[in-house]
Amino acid sequence: MPPHPSSRAQKAREKLAGRLREIRKDAEISGRELAFRCGWSESKSSRIENAKTPPSDADIRAWCRACAAEEQAPDLVAANRQSAEAHVEWKRLQRTGLRRLQESTGDLYEQTKMFRVYVSDVIPGFLQTAGYASALLSSIADFRGTPDDVGEAVAARMRRNEVLNTGARRFSFVLEEPVLRYRLCSAETMAAQLGHLLAVMDLQNVAVGIVPFSEQRAVWPMPTFTIFDDRRVHADTLDAASTLTQPSQVELYARAFGRLSQQAARGAAARTLIADAVASLG
Repeated sequence: MPPHPSSRAQKAREKLAGRLREIRKDAEISGRELAFRCGWSESKSSRIENAKTPPSDADIRAWCRACAAEEQAPDLVAANRQSAEAHVEWKRLQRTGLRRLQESTGDLYEQTKMFRVYVSDVIPGFLQTAGYASALLSSIADFRGTPDDVGEAVAARMRRNEVLNTGARRFSFVLEEPVLRYRLCSAETMAAQLGHLLAVMDLQNVAVGIVPFSEQRAVWPMPTFTIFDDRRVHADTLDAASTLTQPSQVELYARAFGRLSQQAARGAAARTLIADAVASLG
């Protein structure tokens, strides 16, 4: 059983406290000296270092400034903000049904101008047909035992995906070739889904790349993730949805996406891979 979200949040606070302690020690100053430089009590420094009191963003910036480590402040501030929400259990997200989960990202999708999406398991939500989405979400609801609101969830996903048709937003997708062949629905539904994928590739604001089976890998296949502008990453696993906002984390995923993208077939070569997958349906 995965640890309770509250225990994970505490571990995240402890990790942050440990990083602040290391910064102070690297600066070769005592807790008392740090407190003096920050203009607060020595006990406050101790409570922060021992993860008994969560620091504010201002506390973190003051701490880094006092230790001449201001370049580390952005990552630490981001870590502080995400500590309570970075690893949210899917079960908790889905306990009221899948529709609310689809709607929960609406504002984020509206605010984002550039989406980078890498998938190794299923057709990206942005590119799904209603039939494919229904089959996939039905499977998820059955596996997790969530309330059966698949019809409403599919409708919410289709509404959410309208952002794809807004020229002001750009999308870059990288799919592993197995995504085209995994049978998560009927052959007829999958054929319609792959046909839709071919049609979406004609949109001016959409770029689709497919990493072929035959490609010698420079980067290994990874779990699915989405980068929203250069501010935020959603990385999915079986038990959780991780929200990553530290600049160094976002940069790491952006670098991974860039390397995966370099190995992806595009244009006519990508269309041939999709056509071959359609032909394999029989």
